[in-house]
Amino acid sequence: MTRVVVTGGSGKAGRAVVDDLVASGYEVLNVDLSAHPRDDAQFLNADVTDLGQTISAFEGADAIVHFAAIPAPGLRPPEVTFQINITSTYNVFRAAATLGIPRVVWASSETTLGLPFERQPPLYAPIDESHTLFPESSYALSKVLSEEMARQFHRWNGTTLVGLRFSNIMEPHDYSRFADWQDDVSLRKWNLFGYVDARDVVQSCRLGLEADLSGAESFIIAADDTVMKRPSAKIIAKAFPGAELRELPHVRATLLGITKARRLLGYAPAYPWMDQIS
Repeated sequence: MTRVVVTGGSGKAGRAVVDDLVASGYEVLNVDLSAHPRDDAQFLNADVTDLGQTISAFEGADAIVHFAAIPAPGLRPPEVTFQINITSTYNVFRAAATLGIPRVVWASSETTLGLPFERQPPLYAPIDESHTLFPESSYALSKVLSEEMARQFHRWNGTTLVGLRFSNIMEPHDYSRFADWQDDVSLRKWNLFGYVDARDVVQSCRLGLEADLSGAESFIIAADDTVMKRPSAKIIAKAFPGAELRELPHVRATLLGITKARRLLGYAPAYPWMDQIS
């Protein structure tokens, strides 16, 4: 049985990942500052902003899933968000390298792409991993720099580091809110009308652990559709008339490109929001 340490496993996405990995047969240790009791997952109270605690927590692990972070801009002062996110991610990468743990799957963010697209609109859509990064907050900057750290740690130590740029994570009870956005494209243009179901977040993490790949790679993880009922071509033209529209696989296709995740991870989002509402 493979032993996986999940940092931040008591958070919203972390809980779902812990549950899925346990159900999939992994031995899981949740490393967090807050407990999320489970009978079948171990818990360790540890602070990954401390390198010594991080190394101790990771001993005996075969892989790491790193979710421990300030999860969004604006929750803490900008300098605190940056310091915590950069320090914790460096420590996770460093501990994995020190212990010879071959793979780390970690939470990057869609904010690296330029959200909320006020200063710099998207150059094209669907936006993808080749698009220039335009971090607009200390949170986004911490993720951009962490992706560069991942490349350097792979170069130094050979660790495989899988960065998942999650879109706005939704749970089934959230889908009732989508009706409020349908008449005004300005309400959701800030992230190109994107979202991802928490169950697809879980899928992407498990694939990140199991996929046959190496290096330091980043992947946009979003649903296959947008939050809108209207055609994607119409909403992007109205929201960002200067953006180049590239080929869409279907009329309501996501504007956060997931082709790379499909190709290299085998990612297949399975929970479109319109199928989840009555």
